[in-house]
Formats: sequence, C-alpha cells, structure tokens
Amino acid sequence: MPQTEVSGCKVGSPIIKRSPDVTKAWGTQSETLLRLDEHDFTMRPGFGGPAVPVGVDVQVESLDAISEVDMDFTMTLYLRHYWKDERLSFRSNTNHSMTFDGRIVKKIWVPDMFFVHSKKSFTHDTTTDNVMLRVYPDGKVLYSLRVTVTAMCSMDLSHFPLDTQTCSLEIESYAYTDDDLMLYWKEGNRSLSTDERISLSQFLIQEFHTTTRLAFYSSTGWYNRLYINFTLRRHIFFFLLQTYFPATLMVMLSWVSFWIDRRAVPARVPLGITTVLTMSTIITGVNASMPRVSYIKAVDIYLWVSFVFVFLSVIEYAAVNYLSTLQERKERKQRERLPCTCGVDHPGMMSASYSEVDANNTGNYGMREENGVKRERMLVQLAMESDQITGHVGSTVYSSVWIDTHAIDKYSRVVFPGSYILFNIIYWSIYSI
Repeated sequence: MPQTEVSGCKVGSPIIKRSPDVTKAWGTQSETLLRLDEHDFTMRPGFGGPAVPVGVDVQVESLDAISEVDMDFTMTLYLRHYWKDERLSFRSNTNHSMTFDGRIVKKIWVPDMFFVHSKKSFTHDTTTDNVMLRVYPDGKVLYSLRVTVTAMCSMDLSHFPLDTQTCSLEIESYAYTDDDLMLYWKEGNRSLSTDERISLSQFLIQEFHTTTRLAFYSSTGWYNRLYINFTLRRHIFFFLLQTYFPATLMVMLSWVSFWIDRRAVPARVPLGITTVLTMSTIITGVNASMPRVSYIKAVDIYLWVSFVFVFLSVIEYAAVNYLSTLQERKERKQRERLPCTCGVDHPGMMSASYSEVDANNTGNYGMREENGVKRERMLVQLAMESDQITGHVGSTVYSSVWIDTHAIDKYSRVVFPGSYILFNIIYWSIYSI
C-alpha cells in the first residue's frame, strides 16, 4: 500500500524523538529540589518579621592603585555573605551542601549590597562570572563574588610626602533599612583577611581593621554600614632621591659663589642664575604630579625655603658688587684730595690702586669694626721718579687713606650654611614625627 505525504512528511514513517537537554534537566532538578517555584523570592526571608541578619567577611586580594590626583584607590576582594533562608532548605541524607554558579543566583533573593562612595566597580567574568552560591540543607546560604572596586579616599596631603593616609571601603544595603536587614561582620575584626603578598610601590600597609556604623538618610531612614579601614604610610626614600637631595645640593652649590672673587662677575652671575632655574624646575616637576590643593604641603615648604636660600645668594652678590662700587668711588675721591708734590716736574704714577690690590694682602692695623664692616688701612704710595731732563731726584710722598672693605662674603660663608642647617633640623623634627 503506498505511503501518502502530509505537509512534506511521509505518513507512517517513524517519529524521531529529540534527546533531552541535560542542562535544562539539571536546572529543573535543582529548582525542584530547592522549590524555587513555590516561593516568591522577590521578597526577603521572613518578610514582615524581624530584620534578616546578614554576616559579611572579606578577603582582600590586592590593592591595585592609590592616586593622589584623583583621590581614590582600587581594590580587588572576595566579598562573602552569610544568611539563612528557610525557603531554600532541602532534604539530604548526607547533610552535604550544594554549590551553584551565577545562573541560579538570579532566581533567588540575595542581599543588595553596594559600595558607598565608589566611582566604578565590576564583578569579574573570566572565564565565567566569578560568583558562587552554596546552600545547606537547613537553608543557610553562602554567597561569594570577586569584585574590583575604585572608591573615593579623602587624603590630607599637608604632610606630603611624610604623610600617613587612612582610607575606607564602605559596604551598605541599597534598599533595606536596618528594620529589614541587619549587616554585621561575621567574626568581628577576624572577618577581614588579606593576602600576605600585598605590597605597594609608594606605601607601606600598616593596618587593616573593620568597623560598623549606622548611616542616616533623611528620605529613607537608617542603614547598617560596614567599613574596611586600612592605614598607609608613604615610603620617603623615593622622594629623598628625587626631590630633597637635588634641592639640598642646589642650595649648597649656590654657596660656592661666596668663595669666588667678587670681581669675577662672569663666574658668580651664571652660577646664581643656574641654581635659581634648577630650583624652579624641581618645584614645577613636583607640583605637576600633585593635585591642586588649596593648602601648603610639607614638600612645598622645603622647596620654597630652599629656593629662597638660592635666591638670596644671588641678591648677596648684587649687594657686594654694589657696595664695592660705592667703595671704589669713595677711594677715587680721597685719592684726588691727596696733597700736591711741589717742585717736581714729572710726578710719578701710583704703584697700585685699591681695585688692583688684593684685599687680603692689605695691611690691617687692628682697627675696630664699625657697622659690621672691617676698616682697613691702605698706604697709597706716590713714587716720584727722577727727572731725566732736569736731574731732580724724585721724592716719595706717603699718605694714609681709610678704605671700607665690605665683609659680606665672609659673613655669608657662615650665616647661610648655619641658617639652612637650622631649618633642616626644625623641618625634619616636625614632619618626621
């Protein structure tokens, strides 16, 4: 008997059944065991009753970055929640728990945690969502996920780079007040654990600890808030090499001009200008990597005081040069008032002028100092040579002239280093505490 075709299929041909979907069967078995269809998981456990206690513990995997410019930090952690939901209880002869991945998490109630003052955060999803759910026969639940969060940290940089910063990561329920959900650290301060290999390039991690407080919002009410507090102390060695030592060396280099002859203008002026420009470059480089805060930082005080010392060394030479010029003018006027040598046809020339005589070789007759300036006596010799035409023998006339030799350079050799050493003692005693 011929076979007929109906809608493209042969009547009487065997029907092939599809094999059951193993994934859906697993999902169906789990949902049946946990009775997910029998309860409304959009509501919290014990809805209408006392608040649900939710214990929390955290394992910090890494501190990835601390930014002074953005005033934030980045942390990767394992966040675990513990609570009891009797709607998820099931029968088990072995009393063993069941572990699920993120697929079933979307079908049950979980605490709606968020990070207060966070700028961005995400749950890792490589190779799958880093989410784990473990359910015990009596309905106890462990919910764990791996999160990276960037949160705000209000830093006080007034002691930078000799500062210690305390930052906090704050965890809170977004929707449930303390009447519905009670957040607490599961084992107090032991609820926070850290990886021993955590290290930062600029900071030394001094302490991790936990605290709990209540946060109030005028529109919604009181909420339990958990704090992960950690204290960081900045390493100073990098800034010693990059900032403090170069600034100190520039100040010391500016002192070299005090030992250079004041008449060596091409030597002293470029030295002073070079040190001033170098200090300006150091200050600009440090401020370029820092936030524009409205208060003075510790490094600013050190750099600007060093800049003032370098600038004063340039001003010191200007004062020395100006006073020396005034002194030479006074010398020329005194020389013009010397008594005339009568009977001499051809007066000889002076053997030396004040400007050509080294001040250190000038005769000192033990005169007292006046106004911080040592008064020294120079004998100006007027040697009259013999006249070859008339045969007159030249006569020699001596006249003593008072000259003020300014000793600013001599005092600067002591005052500048002494003042800078005193400043360093005060600075490091204040900021290194």
